[in-house]
Amino acid sequence: MSKTYDVVVMGAGHNGLTTAAYLAKAGKKVLILERQPFPGGGVVTREINSPGYRHDLHSSCHIMIQGNPLLTNDELGLFSKFGLKYNYSDVPYASIFHDQETLITYKDLDRSCQQIARYSEKDAETYRAFALRSMQMLPMFVSGLYAPPFPMGAFIAMLDQSEEGREMLDAMSRSSLDIIDNAFENDRVKIHLLKLVTENLQLPDELGTGMGIYLMPGIIHTYGVSQPVGGSGGLTDALVRCLEHYGAEIRCDAEVSRVIVSGGKATGLELSDGEQVFAKDGVIGAIHPHRLRQFVEGVAEPVLKRAERVNTSTFSLFVSHYDLKKQSTLYAGPEVQTATMLEYFTFDRLDDLLDDFDALRRRRLPARPLTGGGDETHADPSRAPPGGGIWHAITMSPYDLADGGPSRWDEIKDEVAAKNLSFYQKFTPSLTADNIIAATHWSPLDMERSSPNSFVNGDMHGAAPFMYQTVAHRPTPDLGNYTVPGVDRLYLVGPFQHPGGGVYGAGRATAIKMFDDLRIDFDKTVSR
Repeated sequence: MSKTYDVVVMGAGHNGLTTAAYLAKAGKKVLILERQPFPGGGVVTREINSPGYRHDLHSSCHIMIQGNPLLTNDELGLFSKFGLKYNYSDVPYASIFHDQETLITYKDLDRSCQQIARYSEKDAETYRAFALRSMQMLPMFVSGLYAPPFPMGAFIAMLDQSEEGREMLDAMSRSSLDIIDNAFENDRVKIHLLKLVTENLQLPDELGTGMGIYLMPGIIHTYGVSQPVGGSGGLTDALVRCLEHYGAEIRCDAEVSRVIVSGGKATGLELSDGEQVFAKDGVIGAIHPHRLRQFVEGVAEPVLKRAERVNTSTFSLFVSHYDLKKQSTLYAGPEVQTATMLEYFTFDRLDDLLDDFDALRRRRLPARPLTGGGDETHADPSRAPPGGGIWHAITMSPYDLADGGPSRWDEIKDEVAAKNLSFYQKFTPSLTADNIIAATHWSPLDMERSSPNSFVNGDMHGAAPFMYQTVAHRPTPDLGNYTVPGVDRLYLVGPFQHPGGGVYGAGRATAIKMFDDLRIDFDKTVSR
């Protein structure tokens, strides 16, 4: 039996939920279909090993969403009505080196500069100038991050009209390495800053990725870096409560097989069991450009070919989740373990970092794992039973292994997990057999399996953050306005759309586009 809604949504990732929530608040009858048994996509917290131990399956730190009016203006009432709470650490980001020396970026800029001055007074002055410039430029960044982008030509022409704009344009064309290596002198400072911007799944020397060093300091020192109380999925939980409040319906274990297209318009979704649901106003699809051909008929071949040429990120992530009897400690001391983002290095030469990233470029595992993570119960004890801990181990890894391709991950996953564990044991005495209760490991191939229509090639950010895949050209010039040429009323949402991968709350921009097409006053809706 078919059923008709105003809007139907394929995929209950946080972006799709965000778009749906704005539409539901506007009074639209909305249905969201999700192939997994739970909503959230990449923003999910679950007990995957032992009862009471709550792990973030994908996203953990919520950085870029902090400037989104979704949160800053509480447009959907996620804070005031639906229970969303964030933990903000005084230590957003930190690095530990092989000698257990640390370099800490505090939310407070003065304290951060004092840390850098321990390694280089000149670098401390340089970083202060970078951070102040980033904070000064942040309003210009923010104004374009959470709404539909300008056309690429107009965007570049606009930037070219001012000194600040030309500075941004220059950074967008360069690599992070180019900017950081030329501006700073101390290798530990360079390593600390470069590893931060590579969290966007980019190599440090990839051209067209240099905006990270301009954007990240402003975000960190203005908004901070945070995690929802209870885990990353706290954002999803609040969105679900919001949707239910406004009468939307979410159906899990409901896999979509195709978008129904009639007369050049998207009119609904068909499920894998043959059930069809129809939409009067529009269909929203979390459909990766590489999967567009699979789900949508009537798209011109040149559009499909350009979509299939979209480059995913050069590398992916290998993630391990450990349940600990006792909360962990670090050899480097208690302060650094409060960091929301924590990195570990067994070297202090920039060339060593670049060698390891070169291995990733060549689809090999680096000689020294490029790792991050830690015990998230220090910031949020609710994530484990009293006294217990959870260790979230994140290692940058290639998806398509040079020796055996993606399928080889199923053969070597346990071996790689053991090597990574040995690496972490250099920094903590807590990851021992007598303290580890249980563990689960996710390879880059497992990441793709968890969300095959979004995490293509194990890329949780959907598409590489190169300049030619940014703003209105993300993921392609055809698809950059959240629509599909030749298929009216089909709207795209996901990490592969502007503004990019990670937790942005980017579904807000898709909502604005739909509101415009449906002639609904967005500002009036969110102010209610």
